[in-house]
Amino acid sequence: MAGHEEGKIATSRPMNVEQIVRKAQNFDYNPLIPLKYWLRTAATLLKEAEIYEHEGNDQQTYLLLFRHAQLVLGNLSGHPDARSLEIRNALVQAEKEVQKSLEKLEVLRPRINKRFERYEQLMKDRDARGAFEFSERRTSSRGEHEVKEQSTHRRMLSDPAVAGSTETLAAGENKELAVRLAHIEIRRRATARKATRQAGISEEVEQERRTAGLWGDWEEAFTKGDQSIDRDTLSRQMQNVRLQVDGSNKNGRHGLSFRPSFASQRTSSYQYPVVPEKSTQEDRLNGPPFPSSMAKSAGYGIAKPAALPELPPKPGKPEPLAYGVPSRSVATSPSADLKPLTFTFKASAYLENGSPLRTIFLPPDLRHQFLSIALPNTRSNLETCGILCGTLISNALFISKLVIPDQESTSDTCETVNEDVLFDYVDGEDLMVLGWIHTHPTQTCFMSSRDLHTHSGYQAMMTESIAIVCAPSKDEWGVFRLTDPPGMKTVLSCTQKGLFHPHAETNIYTDALRPGHVFEAKGLEFEVVDLRPNH
Repeated sequence: MAGHEEGKIATSRPMNVEQIVRKAQNFDYNPLIPLKYWLRTAATLLKEAEIYEHEGNDQQTYLLLFRHAQLVLGNLSGHPDARSLEIRNALVQAEKEVQKSLEKLEVLRPRINKRFERYEQLMKDRDARGAFEFSERRTSSRGEHEVKEQSTHRRMLSDPAVAGSTETLAAGENKELAVRLAHIEIRRRATARKATRQAGISEEVEQERRTAGLWGDWEEAFTKGDQSIDRDTLSRQMQNVRLQVDGSNKNGRHGLSFRPSFASQRTSSYQYPVVPEKSTQEDRLNGPPFPSSMAKSAGYGIAKPAALPELPPKPGKPEPLAYGVPSRSVATSPSADLKPLTFTFKASAYLENGSPLRTIFLPPDLRHQFLSIALPNTRSNLETCGILCGTLISNALFISKLVIPDQESTSDTCETVNEDVLFDYVDGEDLMVLGWIHTHPTQTCFMSSRDLHTHSGYQAMMTESIAIVCAPSKDEWGVFRLTDPPGMKTVLSCTQKGLFHPHAETNIYTDALRPGHVFEAKGLEFEVVDLRPNH
């Protein structure tokens, strides 16, 4: 968890390209997950990279673009679904995006290394002048306080999103500042998006320009002429890039390595699904259960079981937030010119494997609004679900939209339908899916096996994704995530049939709200969008 200097500005050592690439290459790829969901993961990586690039975070931009390139070229091109004509076009488009990513990487590489070298030289010069005096600190009083500080510092060094940042803030200690920043930045992006579309620029061209590196000036981008890309030229460039990558690997230079990285290393800031150690041909054909909010899982019906099994172990109930308690924060006047590149929010929690989790800011009123929308279904003993959408600002995630998709419900399940409408809206509004929320009309607040399988798909595509469960009849609610390990691997490798079933592991999920990476942020605005027909 964050150390004792959470509310203070910190400085840490930057990373070089070699260190960043080692982090980028360290992710788990599971070919049993349908290709269309991996393609959404790839699109999310690009979307995050665009935001980090706009905010001037070269290190995290490099990590995400490199991971995107390796995922698409090294993994997805060989996915079993890649042979399907229906999805082949989407894969070809993703490969075209890789070309743009590789061009950006070549620009970022010398910039990152030069910054790292400057820092190293500065440290050597200071050492030579005797600028660092640790004698007073390194006395017999070295204790738990200093150990915590050193542990936090080491974690920051391993996170490209904050390593080398001169102003890193603890999100939980600066919630008011985060809310003000979110209001300014979300409105700015919405205004820019509206201006672009009013100028007659199509969403396709807008997206192409932004993924081509025009984000920083995209408010003015619509005044520029369209630039078409010759397909044959791009294909030749792709071939050259592949040959250059292969050649650099053979020569021992630092290039893209397209070897799948499995569970042997787990220090990446993003963790992808683990490939099961044993997999039968039947498992490969059926694939793992996947989110009910994204696709109907093979082998899962919607009929209510005759008897529910024993509930999985339930984490302790989250502590209530005390909004009136003062906390250390950065003094910023309401009229200050807040910009995302001014500072970086550092990780507020870590996975069980040590990987950092970016903070998610949750509007406190969101669940109340959701329960009001769900009330007619709740009275009829039917579940209701919603999708938590938002954006990335200064290395923190802000939930700004509660989207109610078209859905079919029973007393124990909720399935989204007409998903194309949902994802068209999400993509059109430049949103990220940060998790989901659903009700247990008559049961208690817990994650059923059905919920665990649903959430594994969300968390596979974004590590920070959360599941909010509301039990209105018990006046209970909770915010959860799968543990990693053992929860993610246990659920993704599970091939049991049936709507509800037990899992051997007990520590499969945990609270994500205090302690965790989710913070309720009073005053954070959000919008409800109901995509259900006749609503």
